Amino acid sequence: MENGEKEGNGNASRVIRMGTRKSQLARIQTDYVKDKLMELHPDVKFEIVAMSTIGDKILDTALSKIGEKSLFTKELENALERNEVDIVVHSLKDLPTTLPPGFTVGAVLERESPFDAVVLHPKHAGLSLDMLPEKSVIGTSSLRRAAQLKRRFPHLEFESIRGNLNTRLKKLDEKDDFAAIILAAAGLKRMGWENRISMILEPADCMYAVGQGALAVEVRARDRDILNMVSVLHHHDTVLRCIAERAFLRHLEGGCSVPVAVHTEAKDALLYLTGAVYSLDGSDMLKDTMQISTVPDNEKTHASDDCAHVGVTAYNIPESSLAAAEKLGVDLAELLLSKGAKDILTTARQLNDAR
Repeated sequence: MENGEKEGNGNASRVIRMGTRKSQLARIQTDYVKDKLMELHPDVKFEIVAMSTIGDKILDTALSKIGEKSLFTKELENALERNEVDIVVHSLKDLPTTLPPGFTVGAVLERESPFDAVVLHPKHAGLSLDMLPEKSVIGTSSLRRAAQLKRRFPHLEFESIRGNLNTRLKKLDEKDDFAAIILAAAGLKRMGWENRISMILEPADCMYAVGQGALAVEVRARDRDILNMVSVLHHHDTVLRCIAERAFLRHLEGGCSVPVAVHTEAKDALLYLTGAVYSLDGSDMLKDTMQISTVPDNEKTHASDDCAHVGVTAYNIPESSLAAAEKLGVDLAELLLSKGAKDILTTARQLNDAR
Protein backbone atom coordinates (compact mmCIF):
# COMPACT_ATOMS: atom_id res chain seq x y z
CA MET A 1 0.00 0.00 0.00
CA GLU A 2 1.13 3.56 -0.50
CA ASN A 3 2.89 4.75 2.64
CA GLY A 4 4.63 7.64 4.29
CA GLU A 5 8.36 8.11 4.59
CA LYS A 6 9.94 10.51 7.05
CA GLU A 7 11.87 13.34 5.50
CA GLY A 8 14.75 15.12 7.22
CA ASN A 9 12.40 17.76 8.64
CA GLY A 10 10.23 15.09 10.27
CA ASN A 11 7.33 15.43 7.80
CA ALA A 12 6.03 12.27 6.14
CA SER A 13 6.13 12.34 2.34
CA ARG A 14 3.72 10.11 0.50
CA VAL A 15 5.21 7.19 -1.46
CA ILE A 16 3.43 5.80 -4.52
CA ARG A 17 4.84 2.58 -5.98
CA MET A 18 4.63 2.11 -9.74
CA GLY A 19 4.64 -1.42 -11.16
CA THR A 20 6.18 -2.12 -14.57
CA ARG A 21 7.65 -4.89 -16.70
CA LYS A 22 11.42 -5.22 -16.66
CA SER A 23 12.07 -4.56 -20.35
CA GLN A 24 13.95 -1.42 -21.34
CA LEU A 25 10.94 -0.08 -23.24
CA ALA A 26 8.59 -0.69 -20.29
CA ARG A 27 11.01 1.17 -18.01
CA ILE A 28 11.25 4.10 -20.43
CA GLN A 29 7.45 4.28 -20.60
CA THR A 30 7.10 4.11 -16.81
CA ASP A 31 9.78 6.78 -16.31
CA TYR A 32 7.83 8.99 -18.74
CA VAL A 33 4.64 8.60 -16.67
CA LYS A 34 6.61 9.06 -13.43
CA ASP A 35 8.10 12.36 -14.70
CA LYS A 36 4.62 13.64 -15.61
CA LEU A 37 3.27 12.72 -12.16
CA MET A 38 6.28 14.26 -10.38
CA GLU A 39 5.66 17.56 -12.18
CA LEU A 40 2.07 17.55 -10.97
CA HIS A 41 2.79 16.19 -7.46
CA PRO A 42 6.27 17.38 -6.39
CA ASP A 43 5.50 16.48 -2.76
CA VAL A 44 4.95 12.78 -3.58
CA LYS A 45 7.73 10.23 -3.92
CA PHE A 46 7.27 7.79 -6.81
CA GLU A 47 9.14 4.47 -6.68
CA ILE A 48 9.38 2.00 -9.58
CA VAL A 49 8.96 -1.74 -8.95
CA ALA A 50 9.92 -3.86 -12.00
CA MET A 51 8.83 -7.48 -12.52
CA SER A 52 8.74 -10.19 -15.21
CA THR A 53 5.47 -11.38 -16.74
CA ILE A 54 4.46 -14.64 -18.48
CA GLY A 55 4.90 -12.96 -21.86
CA ASP A 56 8.45 -11.95 -20.93
CA LYS A 57 9.34 -15.50 -19.86
CA ILE A 58 7.87 -17.59 -22.70
CA LEU A 59 9.91 -16.49 -25.70
CA ASP A 60 9.83 -19.57 -27.92
CA THR A 61 6.08 -19.54 -28.67
CA ALA A 62 3.96 -17.14 -30.72
CA LEU A 63 1.84 -14.91 -28.47
CA SER A 64 -1.34 -16.09 -30.16
CA LYS A 65 -0.51 -19.72 -29.24
CA ILE A 66 0.07 -19.24 -25.51
CA GLY A 67 -3.66 -18.92 -24.89
CA GLU A 68 -3.41 -16.46 -22.03
CA LYS A 69 -5.20 -13.13 -22.45
CA SER A 70 -3.19 -11.21 -19.89
CA LEU A 71 0.30 -12.27 -20.95
CA PHE A 72 2.00 -9.02 -20.07
CA THR A 73 -0.30 -7.84 -17.28
CA LYS A 74 -1.22 -10.66 -14.88
CA GLU A 75 1.79 -10.49 -12.53
CA LEU A 76 1.51 -6.71 -12.41
CA GLU A 77 -2.19 -6.92 -11.54
CA ASN A 78 -1.43 -9.54 -8.86
CA ALA A 79 0.99 -7.05 -7.26
CA LEU A 80 -1.69 -4.34 -7.48
CA GLU A 81 -4.21 -6.65 -5.82
CA ARG A 82 -1.78 -7.48 -2.99
CA ASN A 83 -1.12 -3.75 -2.44
CA GLU A 84 2.56 -4.25 -3.33
CA VAL A 85 2.23 -1.47 -5.91
CA ASP A 86 -0.29 1.37 -6.19
CA ILE A 87 -0.37 1.95 -9.94
CA VAL A 88 0.80 -0.03 -12.96
CA VAL A 89 1.95 1.37 -16.30
CA HIS A 90 1.10 -0.68 -19.40
CA SER A 91 1.08 -0.39 -23.15
CA LEU A 92 -2.69 -0.15 -23.59
CA LYS A 93 -2.65 -2.72 -26.40
CA ASP A 94 -1.43 -5.34 -23.87
CA LEU A 95 -4.46 -4.82 -21.61
CA PRO A 96 -7.42 -7.15 -22.19
CA THR A 97 -10.69 -5.36 -22.97
CA THR A 98 -12.23 -6.81 -19.80
CA LEU A 99 -10.17 -6.10 -16.69
CA PRO A 100 -10.29 -8.23 -13.52
CA PRO A 101 -12.84 -7.02 -10.94
CA GLY A 102 -11.56 -4.17 -8.80
CA PHE A 103 -9.20 -2.67 -11.40
CA THR A 104 -9.63 0.20 -13.81
CA VAL A 105 -7.54 2.26 -16.24
CA GLY A 106 -7.29 5.64 -14.53
CA ALA A 107 -5.32 7.37 -17.30
CA VAL A 108 -4.75 6.97 -21.03
CA LEU A 109 -1.96 9.31 -22.09
CA GLU A 110 -1.65 11.10 -25.42
CA ARG A 111 -1.01 8.54 -28.11
CA GLU A 112 2.35 8.20 -29.81
CA SER A 113 2.13 7.07 -33.47
CA PRO A 114 -0.24 4.06 -33.57
CA PHE A 115 1.17 2.81 -36.89
CA ASP A 116 3.37 -0.18 -37.62
CA ALA A 117 6.90 0.26 -38.93
CA VAL A 118 9.02 -1.82 -41.29
CA VAL A 119 12.62 -2.34 -40.20
CA LEU A 120 14.66 -3.75 -43.08
CA HIS A 121 17.74 -5.96 -42.81
CA PRO A 122 20.76 -3.70 -43.50
CA LYS A 123 21.41 -5.49 -46.84
CA HIS A 124 17.97 -4.33 -48.09
CA ALA A 125 18.45 -0.69 -47.07
CA GLY A 126 16.55 1.68 -49.32
CA LEU A 127 13.98 -0.89 -50.48
CA SER A 128 10.27 -1.05 -49.65
CA LEU A 129 8.21 -4.19 -48.97
CA ASP A 130 6.95 -4.41 -52.55
CA MET A 131 10.54 -4.23 -53.85
CA LEU A 132 11.81 -7.16 -51.75
CA PRO A 133 12.66 -10.37 -53.66
CA GLU A 134 10.02 -13.11 -54.03
CA LYS A 135 9.63 -15.31 -50.90
CA SER A 136 11.52 -12.87 -48.68
CA VAL A 137 10.73 -13.68 -45.03
CA ILE A 138 9.19 -10.99 -42.85
CA GLY A 139 9.29 -11.42 -39.06
CA THR A 140 6.20 -10.61 -37.01
CA SER A 141 4.57 -12.25 -34.00
CA SER A 142 1.24 -10.60 -34.82
CA LEU A 143 -1.56 -12.44 -36.67
CA ARG A 144 -3.09 -9.04 -37.43
CA ARG A 145 0.02 -7.77 -39.20
CA ALA A 146 0.65 -11.04 -41.04
CA ALA A 147 -2.94 -11.34 -42.34
CA GLN A 148 -3.01 -7.79 -43.71
CA LEU A 149 0.46 -7.90 -45.21
CA LYS A 150 -0.08 -11.32 -46.84
CA ARG A 151 -3.08 -9.78 -48.55
CA ARG A 152 -1.20 -6.65 -49.61
CA PHE A 153 2.20 -8.26 -50.43
CA PRO A 154 1.45 -11.83 -51.60
CA HIS A 155 5.05 -12.38 -52.81
CA LEU A 156 6.35 -12.26 -49.20
CA GLU A 157 6.41 -14.95 -46.50
CA PHE A 158 5.79 -14.37 -42.80
CA GLU A 159 7.29 -16.06 -39.76
CA SER A 160 6.94 -15.46 -36.03
CA ILE A 161 9.66 -13.55 -34.19
CA ARG A 162 9.53 -13.06 -30.40
CA GLY A 163 11.48 -11.19 -27.78
CA ASN A 164 11.70 -7.58 -26.67
CA LEU A 165 12.62 -4.85 -29.16
CA ASN A 166 16.36 -5.19 -28.52
CA THR A 167 16.22 -8.97 -29.08
CA ARG A 168 14.18 -8.76 -32.27
CA LEU A 169 16.43 -6.14 -33.82
CA LYS A 170 19.46 -8.26 -32.91
CA LYS A 171 17.88 -11.32 -34.58
CA LEU A 172 17.27 -9.24 -37.71
CA ASP A 173 20.75 -7.72 -37.89
CA GLU A 174 22.92 -10.69 -36.90
CA LYS A 175 21.22 -13.48 -38.83
CA ASP A 176 20.02 -13.85 -42.38
CA ASP A 177 16.63 -15.34 -41.43
CA PHE A 178 14.57 -12.20 -42.05
CA ALA A 179 14.54 -9.63 -44.83
CA ALA A 180 12.61 -7.29 -42.51
CA ILE A 181 10.62 -7.25 -39.30
CA ILE A 182 7.46 -5.34 -38.44
CA LEU A 183 7.35 -3.44 -35.14
CA ALA A 184 5.15 -0.77 -33.56
CA ALA A 185 6.51 2.65 -34.52
CA ALA A 186 5.71 3.94 -31.02
CA GLY A 187 8.14 1.55 -29.31
CA LEU A 188 10.98 2.41 -31.68
CA LYS A 189 10.37 6.13 -31.17
CA ARG A 190 10.26 5.83 -27.39
CA MET A 191 13.53 3.88 -27.43
CA GLY A 192 15.13 6.62 -29.56
CA TRP A 193 15.56 4.25 -32.50
CA GLU A 194 13.55 6.18 -35.07
CA ASN A 195 16.50 5.92 -37.46
CA ARG A 196 15.82 2.16 -37.76
CA ILE A 197 12.38 2.80 -39.32
CA SER A 198 12.61 2.01 -43.05
CA MET A 199 8.96 2.83 -43.73
CA ILE A 200 5.72 3.50 -41.84
CA LEU A 201 2.78 1.33 -42.86
CA GLU A 202 -0.23 3.48 -43.70
CA PRO A 203 -3.74 2.19 -42.85
CA ALA A 204 -4.27 1.20 -46.52
CA ASP A 205 -1.44 -1.35 -46.10
CA CYS A 206 -1.81 -2.31 -42.44
CA MET A 207 -4.26 -0.99 -39.85
CA TYR A 208 -3.07 -1.06 -36.27
CA ALA A 209 -3.92 -2.96 -33.08
CA VAL A 210 -6.51 -1.76 -30.60
CA GLY A 211 -4.88 0.77 -28.26
CA GLN A 212 -1.52 0.68 -30.08
CA GLY A 213 0.78 3.60 -29.23
CA ALA A 214 -1.11 4.62 -26.07
CA LEU A 215 0.10 4.21 -22.48
CA ALA A 216 -2.36 3.21 -19.76
CA VAL A 217 -2.14 3.65 -15.99
CA GLU A 218 -4.05 0.89 -14.16
CA VAL A 219 -5.17 1.41 -10.57
CA ARG A 220 -7.41 -0.17 -7.94
CA ALA A 221 -10.90 1.14 -8.69
CA ARG A 222 -11.60 1.83 -5.01
CA ASP A 223 -8.58 4.15 -4.60
CA ARG A 224 -10.36 7.40 -5.40
CA ASP A 225 -7.44 9.61 -4.40
CA ILE A 226 -5.03 7.77 -6.69
CA LEU A 227 -7.62 7.78 -9.49
CA ASN A 228 -7.89 11.54 -9.10
CA MET A 229 -4.11 11.88 -9.02
CA VAL A 230 -3.57 10.05 -12.32
CA SER A 231 -6.74 11.12 -14.17
CA VAL A 232 -5.24 14.49 -15.09
CA LEU A 233 -2.97 12.54 -17.47
CA HIS A 234 -5.96 11.51 -19.61
CA HIS A 235 -5.74 12.81 -23.19
CA HIS A 236 -9.28 13.56 -24.39
CA ASP A 237 -9.08 12.40 -28.02
CA THR A 238 -6.87 9.40 -27.23
CA VAL A 239 -9.34 8.24 -24.56
CA LEU A 240 -12.31 8.44 -26.94
CA ARG A 241 -10.45 6.73 -29.78
CA CYS A 242 -9.21 3.92 -27.55
CA ILE A 243 -12.61 3.36 -25.91
CA ALA A 244 -14.17 2.96 -29.37
CA GLU A 245 -11.40 0.55 -30.42
CA ARG A 246 -11.64 -1.52 -27.21
CA ALA A 247 -15.44 -1.69 -27.42
CA PHE A 248 -15.15 -2.91 -31.03
CA LEU A 249 -12.70 -5.65 -30.06
CA ARG A 250 -14.61 -6.70 -26.95
CA HIS A 251 -17.92 -6.97 -28.82
CA LEU A 252 -16.22 -9.12 -31.47
CA GLU A 253 -14.71 -11.25 -28.67
CA GLY A 254 -11.33 -10.76 -30.27
CA GLY A 255 -7.88 -10.97 -28.69
CA CYS A 256 -4.32 -11.99 -29.50
CA SER A 257 -5.47 -15.14 -31.26
CA VAL A 258 -7.49 -13.46 -34.04
CA PRO A 259 -6.61 -10.86 -36.68
CA VAL A 260 -8.59 -7.70 -35.80
CA ALA A 261 -7.39 -4.25 -36.88
CA VAL A 262 -8.58 -0.68 -36.42
CA HIS A 263 -8.02 2.92 -37.46
CA THR A 264 -9.56 5.87 -35.62
CA GLU A 265 -9.70 9.63 -36.04
CA ALA A 266 -11.16 12.38 -33.87
CA LYS A 267 -12.00 15.45 -35.92
CA ASP A 268 -14.43 18.35 -35.40
CA ALA A 269 -16.30 16.63 -32.52
CA LEU A 270 -16.78 13.54 -34.69
CA LEU A 271 -15.15 10.20 -33.94
CA TYR A 272 -14.43 7.92 -36.92
CA LEU A 273 -13.71 4.21 -36.50
CA THR A 274 -12.64 1.83 -39.23
CA GLY A 275 -12.47 -1.79 -38.13
CA ALA A 276 -11.66 -5.02 -39.91
CA VAL A 277 -11.43 -8.76 -39.31
CA TYR A 278 -9.29 -11.09 -41.41
CA SER A 279 -8.73 -14.75 -42.05
CA LEU A 280 -5.22 -15.89 -41.08
CA ASP A 281 -3.99 -15.78 -44.67
CA GLY A 282 -5.70 -12.45 -45.35
CA SER A 283 -7.85 -13.86 -48.17
CA ASP A 284 -11.11 -13.19 -46.30
CA MET A 285 -11.77 -9.72 -44.95
CA LEU A 286 -14.67 -7.67 -43.61
CA LYS A 287 -14.05 -3.97 -43.17
CA ASP A 288 -16.25 -0.94 -42.58
CA THR A 289 -16.24 2.59 -41.17
CA MET A 290 -18.70 4.39 -38.92
CA GLN A 291 -18.76 7.75 -37.18
CA ILE A 292 -20.49 9.33 -34.18
CA SER A 293 -20.74 12.79 -32.66
CA THR A 294 -18.89 13.16 -29.35
CA VAL A 295 -20.34 16.59 -28.53
CA PRO A 296 -21.30 16.35 -24.85
CA ASP A 297 -24.98 16.69 -24.00
CA ASN A 298 -25.90 19.14 -21.29
CA GLU A 299 -27.77 16.81 -18.98
CA LYS A 300 -24.92 14.91 -17.36
CA THR A 301 -21.46 16.27 -17.80
CA HIS A 302 -19.06 13.84 -16.16
CA ALA A 303 -18.69 10.14 -15.47
CA SER A 304 -20.31 8.84 -12.31
CA ASP A 305 -18.33 7.01 -9.64
CA ASP A 306 -18.50 3.48 -10.98
CA CYS A 307 -18.89 4.20 -14.65
CA ALA A 308 -16.00 2.56 -16.49
CA HIS A 309 -16.11 2.16 -20.27
CA VAL A 310 -14.33 -1.01 -21.47
CA GLY A 311 -12.14 -0.78 -18.38
CA VAL A 312 -11.42 2.97 -18.60
CA THR A 313 -12.54 5.46 -15.92
CA ALA A 314 -12.33 9.12 -16.97
CA TYR A 315 -14.04 11.50 -14.54
CA ASN A 316 -12.72 14.55 -16.37
CA ILE A 317 -14.31 13.68 -19.74
CA PRO A 318 -18.06 14.13 -20.32
CA GLU A 319 -19.95 10.87 -19.72
CA SER A 320 -22.02 11.32 -22.88
CA SER A 321 -18.81 11.51 -24.98
CA LEU A 322 -17.43 8.34 -23.37
CA ALA A 323 -20.74 6.54 -23.94
CA ALA A 324 -20.81 7.67 -27.59
CA ALA A 325 -17.29 6.32 -28.17
CA GLU A 326 -18.24 2.96 -26.66
CA LYS A 327 -21.45 2.83 -28.70
CA LEU A 328 -19.47 3.48 -31.89
CA GLY A 329 -17.25 0.45 -31.22
CA VAL A 330 -20.20 -1.81 -30.40
CA ASP A 331 -22.21 -0.63 -33.42
CA LEU A 332 -19.35 -1.24 -35.86
CA ALA A 333 -18.75 -4.69 -34.36
CA GLU A 334 -22.48 -5.45 -34.74
CA LEU A 335 -22.34 -4.37 -38.38
CA LEU A 336 -19.39 -6.68 -39.14
CA LEU A 337 -20.98 -9.55 -37.18
CA SER A 338 -24.15 -9.14 -39.27
CA LYS A 339 -21.99 -9.57 -42.38
CA GLY A 340 -20.33 -12.79 -41.15
CA ALA A 341 -17.38 -11.66 -39.01
CA LYS A 342 -18.06 -14.41 -36.47
CA ASP A 343 -17.36 -17.14 -39.05
CA ILE A 344 -14.09 -15.53 -40.14
CA LEU A 345 -12.89 -15.14 -36.53
CA THR A 346 -14.00 -18.63 -35.45
CA THR A 347 -12.15 -20.21 -38.38
CA ALA A 348 -9.06 -18.07 -37.69
CA ARG A 349 -9.10 -19.12 -34.04
CA GLN A 350 -9.49 -22.82 -34.88
CA LEU A 351 -6.74 -22.74 -37.51
CA ASN A 352 -4.39 -20.92 -35.13
CA ASP A 353 -5.10 -23.45 -32.36
CA ALA A 354 -4.42 -26.32 -34.75
CA ARG A 355 -1.02 -24.99 -35.88
